[in-house]
Amino acid sequence: MRWCNAVVLSFFLAAGAAAQDYPARPVTIVVPQAAGGANDILGRIVAQQLSQSLGQQFVVENRVGAGGNIGTAATAKAPRDGYTILFTISAAHAVNPTLYAQPGFDPVKDFDPVMLVATVPFLLVVNPTVPASSVAELIALAKKEPGKIAYGSSGNGTTNHLLGEMFKSMAGVDMLHVPYKGVAAILTDMLGGRVQAAFASVPSVRSHVKDGKLRALGVSTLKRSSVAPEVPPVGDTVKGYDADFWVALFAPAGTSRDVTTKLNGALGKALANAEVRERFAAQGAEVVGAGPEALAAALREDVVKWGRVVKAAGIKID
Repeated sequence: MRWCNAVVLSFFLAAGAAAQDYPARPVTIVVPQAAGGANDILGRIVAQQLSQSLGQQFVVENRVGAGGNIGTAATAKAPRDGYTILFTISAAHAVNPTLYAQPGFDPVKDFDPVMLVATVPFLLVVNPTVPASSVAELIALAKKEPGKIAYGSSGNGTTNHLLGEMFKSMAGVDMLHVPYKGVAAILTDMLGGRVQAAFASVPSVRSHVKDGKLRALGVSTLKRSSVAPEVPPVGDTVKGYDADFWVALFAPAGTSRDVTTKLNGALGKALANAEVRERFAAQGAEVVGAGPEALAAALREDVVKWGRVVKAAGIKID
């Protein structure tokens, strides 16, 4: 028994020393979305800041495929030592387990939350030829002409598809869903008048709204967003409508609390920097910098919320 206790004590002392020295070598930040996208850009900002704060290289590795499942599942199976961590979006982490029959990971059991880094609002935009200057007018038009208004998405189960389905359900309207392969294709047809509406991230439509080529009717968040303060929330008209998508940092479940605390502290200090916040805002992201408890709560809430939307709309990806 004494020998057993000594082994256990040695293990914990070694683990504590390793956490204290962390990071002693480069760290991989897995981004399960494609290079060049908003989450990839934000992930690289995070990597740069952690490298500067902790004195080791934090390197982004894009592991794409299956809507983010491949990179997420790989990180879940990585060693629990803090040298492979995950930077992802709620659309992949909280929604995919409902969309896919076998996503390859459990969003809660397989990961330890580190930080809820930022939120990303989406805008409800329409082609200027649509005779609606507000969310209320769009709803009235959709009720007057059921199924005539088409809204575009980046594909079945994507963020803008789910936002559209939640809008249809909560507003009690019938709109035609038209799936595309990416936001660029949606915008091409929106500008050409072939689809009338869409939910899109702020950066992807900001210039078109400014030039009058698209009209912004509402923002997906419950309150006005600092990255689009002039646009009223959809929830002002459709009571209870609130879609606060987030980007966050996770570690494989079982990672030392000392390591995750160190990561949280270093990133929190970086996000307090005005220049870093401006770089996030340029990508349409509003810095939050909340701790593990806040991220865990947001994750649990979103798994339930989007599970309902996916089930009600009958969306499945196999």
